Amino acid sequence: MTIEAFMESLRQSAPPEGLSPLLRALWHEGKGDWPAAHNIAQDVPGPDGAWVHAYLHRVEGDNWNANYWYRRAGRSMPDSSLKEEWERLVEHFLKQ
Repeated sequence: MTIEAFMESLRQSAPPEGLSPLLRALWHEGKGDWPAAHNIAQDVPGPDGAWVHAYLHRVEGDNWNANYWYRRAGRSMPDSSLKEEWERLVEHFLKQ
């Protein structure tokens, strides 16, 4: 799936079949459903789950919590916009 197709899927009422949990979380966040995205991401272990979890707390405006999760992911909070980070995350997980 391309990022364009992923973004187009946001017009649908449910995420496309076969998405990984982290892509489903990003899909829900792309639809503006932060709670659904957070519920999925917080259950994904490891650095990738922590990265999406960090991003979601950044969206929420909780930078202290976001920084905690970025550290758990082995990353630092980016200077990019939320939109740019969302796209970078989607592209990263689409390649996996």
